[in-house]
Amino acid sequence: MSSKIVTNRISRIKFGILSPDEIRKMSVTQIFSSEVYDNDGSPIDGGVMDRRLGAIEPGETCPICGNTRDSCPGHFGHIELAKPVIHVGFAKQILIYLKATCRNCGRLKIPEEEKGEYLRLLSDLQELGAPYLIKRFHEYIRRKASTADTCPHCGAKQYKIKLEKPHTFYEQTERGLLKLTPSEVRGRLEKISNDDVKLLGGDPSDARPEWMVLTVLPVPPRSVRPSVLLETGIRSEDDLTHKLVDIIRTNNRLREHVEGGAPSAIIEDEWELLQYHITTYFDNEVPGVPVAKHRSGKTLKGIAQRLKGKEGRFRNNLRGKRVDFSARTVISPDPSLSINEVGVPEDVAKILTIPERVTPWNIEEMRKLVLNGPEKWPGANYIVRPDGRKISLKFVDRKAAAESLEPGFIVERHLMDGDIVLFNRQPSLHRISVMAHVVRVLPYKTFRLNLLVCPPYNADFDGDEMNLHVPQSEEARAEARLLMLVERHILTPRYGGPIIGGLQDYISGAYILTSKTTLLDKDDVVDLLSSTGYKGELPEPAILKPRALWTGKQLVSLFLPKDFNYKRNSKIGSAAALRCIDEDCPHDSLVIIKNGVLLEGVLDKASIGREEPESLVHWLIKEYGEDYGRMFMDRVYKMFIRMSEKYGLTMSYTHLTLPEEARNRLSEIIAGKKKEVEELISKYRRGELLARPGKTVKETLEDEIIDILSKKLLDSVAEVITPYFTLVNPVVIMARTGARGNPVNLTQMAALLGQQTVRGKRLTRGYLGRALPHFKPEDLGPEARGFIASGFVHGLNPVEMFFHAAAGREGLIDTAVRTSQSGYMQRRLINALQDLRVEYDGSVRLTTGEIVQLLYGEDGVDPMKSDHGKSVNIDRVIEKIFGGGL
Repeated sequence: MSSKIVTNRISRIKFGILSPDEIRKMSVTQIFSSEVYDNDGSPIDGGVMDRRLGAIEPGETCPICGNTRDSCPGHFGHIELAKPVIHVGFAKQILIYLKATCRNCGRLKIPEEEKGEYLRLLSDLQELGAPYLIKRFHEYIRRKASTADTCPHCGAKQYKIKLEKPHTFYEQTERGLLKLTPSEVRGRLEKISNDDVKLLGGDPSDARPEWMVLTVLPVPPRSVRPSVLLETGIRSEDDLTHKLVDIIRTNNRLREHVEGGAPSAIIEDEWELLQYHITTYFDNEVPGVPVAKHRSGKTLKGIAQRLKGKEGRFRNNLRGKRVDFSARTVISPDPSLSINEVGVPEDVAKILTIPERVTPWNIEEMRKLVLNGPEKWPGANYIVRPDGRKISLKFVDRKAAAESLEPGFIVERHLMDGDIVLFNRQPSLHRISVMAHVVRVLPYKTFRLNLLVCPPYNADFDGDEMNLHVPQSEEARAEARLLMLVERHILTPRYGGPIIGGLQDYISGAYILTSKTTLLDKDDVVDLLSSTGYKGELPEPAILKPRALWTGKQLVSLFLPKDFNYKRNSKIGSAAALRCIDEDCPHDSLVIIKNGVLLEGVLDKASIGREEPESLVHWLIKEYGEDYGRMFMDRVYKMFIRMSEKYGLTMSYTHLTLPEEARNRLSEIIAGKKKEVEELISKYRRGELLARPGKTVKETLEDEIIDILSKKLLDSVAEVITPYFTLVNPVVIMARTGARGNPVNLTQMAALLGQQTVRGKRLTRGYLGRALPHFKPEDLGPEARGFIASGFVHGLNPVEMFFHAAAGREGLIDTAVRTSQSGYMQRRLINALQDLRVEYDGSVRLTTGEIVQLLYGEDGVDPMKSDHGKSVNIDRVIEKIFGGGL
C-alpha cells in the first residue's frame, strides 16, 4: 500500500486587522465581570481567568478542547465595549483616511473619472510586482486627496483634520477646533468604499479602516498571562490581567452611565478613562500618556513592551535564550597555560557536568568518580539509568550506586582536565569571539587565559567576565575539537593573517633575547629552556673562552624546523632616522633564518607580533601547519616572557629626563614656533593673510597655527631628543620594537604635549570670546587656545591640565558613540544578510535561488585562506619554502 505524502508550500503571508465579527467568532465566551476569583479561590465564569480560556493548572482539563495544560493551546474571549475606542497603534493610519476622504459622503476627494484611471494603474503596478512604485503611488494619491478644499462628489466644504497625539482627533471649523469622538471617527471610516481603501494603500478584505476603532476587544488566553502562586500562598496576576480588569471595570461603569442617562460630562470622563486603559494595555510607553503602574509604583508591561526591544519576546526569547551547562566569571592572565587551554576554577568544575556513557573500558574509572560524589573533585553528580531514571548522588548510598554501574548507564561526571569547552566573551562580534579550549582545573575563582589569546576576544584583565559552555554530546565535542580549537584560529577568518601573536612584554622579551648584546651563561640558558619544557640537549656555546656563553638566537633556533628559511626587515630596522650615540648600536635590521638557524636580526613586532603580514608565525603555520604554530607559541613565547622577567624590563622617571642643554634647546625651539604664530596672528589682524582654497581667512589662520604647533614643532623636538634616547633605554625598546607606545608618546612624556585639538580645531568653547577666564577676550595666542609647552615628566600647570582633559574627553566620547553605532549597524547587517548562502558553483544566492554575486566576494577567495586579503601567490610560497633569494 503506497502512502501519498502531502506537502504544503507557503506562497505568501498576509497581515491584517481582526474585524469585530472575527473577534467574536474566535472567542469562546464574553468576558464581563471585573471579579477574578470567588471566595474559594476558583475562577469566576465571565471573569478574566474564566476556565474556558484554557487550562493552566496541573491536572486541569480545558472545558473547550478537553486537553490538559500541556496540550491545550488556550482560547480567546472578548469584551463588548460600551463605546468605540481608538486603537493607539493605528492613529496615523486613521488620520490619513480622515484627511483624504470627504467628511460628508466618505468618498475619496478625487474626481470620479480620474479615480478609474488610478485604479487601472494600481492594478498594472501590482501585476508588475513593483513594491517601491506602489508605495510612491499611494503617497501621491494621499497627498492629492488631502489638499482638496471641497468634495468633488457632493460639493461639501472640507476642514483640516489634526491629530493631537496619541489618539485625539480635531476638526478646524469656522466655529473653532471641534473634537471628534471615536464614534464619529468610526462613522466616517465606515463610509469609505473598498476601491477608495485600495487607492489609499489599504486592503479592504483584511483591514477595513473602521476596524482600527475598537468596538470589541479580544481577551488573550490564560496561558499568555498565567498567574503565579507566591510562597505566602497569595496569587500574583500578570500585568495584562491587571489591565484587563481595569478595562472591564471602567467599561461596565461607562455602560451603566450610558444606559442610566448620566450627564454627558460624566460619560465623557469615563470614556476617556476607558481609552486610557486600552491604550496602556496595548502600549504603556506612549508619549504624552501617563504610565500605568501597580499600587507598589512598579510600571506595568503592555503588549508592546512584551514584544519589542532587548528584553522583548523576539530578541530575548526567540533570537537568544539562556542556556544550561554554562558558567560565567572574571578572567585573569596565566602565561603558563597553552594557548589552547583555559583554567577553570574547581568550584565551577564540580557543578558543570559531562554525560559519559559507561563501557567495559571505563567502568572502574566511573565507579571511582561515583564514590567521590558531588563534593570531591573529580567526582560525579548524577547517574542516568538505561530506563531514563536520573539518580542524584547527593542523596543515595554511593557505594551501592557505584557497584550497580553497568555498561549502558550514563554518569554525569565533573569537568576534568582535557575536556573540551567553548569559551566566549561578549559582545560576540565575529566568529572567533567563541572558540574551543581544553580544560585545566585550577584553584581560585577566575577563568585563566593565555595572554596571547586576548586579541580575538578583545579581552583584557581589568574586570572582564567570560562565558564557558560545556558541549553535551560526543558529536558536539568532536566538532569543537576539530573546528573550533584556538590553534585553528591563529590565522583570522577576516584576512588570513595571525590575530593571535606577541604583544607588549612578549615583544620586548623577544628583542632583548635576540639582541646582539645578549650573551647568556649556562644557568641562564637552562632557566630559559626549562620555562619552555624543552627536554633536548643544549646547543654548542657561541663563545668558549674565557667562559662558555650562548646567544639568544641559538635558543630560538632550537624550536625552528631544520628546513625553514625566512627573511624580512625587523620593526627596528624599518624605523626611519634611527640613530645611536655609540657605534655598537645593538640593532640588527634584517632578520635572516637559513635552514632553521636564526643567523641575523632581532625578533620584534614585525616577526612575532599579531596582525603582521609576512610574520615568522604566519609562515610557520603556512608551511608546517597550525599545530606547529601552536607549539612555537606555547614554548618560544614563554621564553620571551621569562627573558623580560630576568632582564627586569621596567621604566622610571630617569629614563625620560633630558639634560639641561637639551631642555634649553627645546625652550628655544618652542619660543621660535610661538614667534611664528604671533607673526601669523599679526598678519591676520592687518588683513595680509591669504585664504587657502575653500577656506575663510580665519579658518586658514587656525589651520596654519595647528600645522606649526603640532606636526612641525613635534618633528623639530624629536630631532633634538632622539640622540638622548638610545636602544639601551627600556622606554625606547618598547616604542621601537612595537611592544607599546610610539616615538610621539616619548616626545609627549619627555618634552611637550603640543597643541590640543577637539574635532581637529584649537579649543575655543568656554566663556565669551575665550576658552577660560585666565585669558583676555579674543586672544588668539597659543596658550589661550590649548597649546601645552610642558611634558608629563615636568608636569602640567592647572590651565594646561584643563586643556589636555578637554582633548582627552573627545576620545572617550568617540569610543562610546562608535561602539553603540557599530553594534546596531552590525545587528542590521546580520539580519539583512542571514539568508545569503554560497552555493557549490561559487555564486552567492538568496534562499529563493536569486543570484546576489556571480562569484563569492567577486574574487572567489576564502579570506581565511588568503594572504592578508589577497589570494595566495604560489610562486612566493615556493620561493619561501625553498629559500629563494637568501
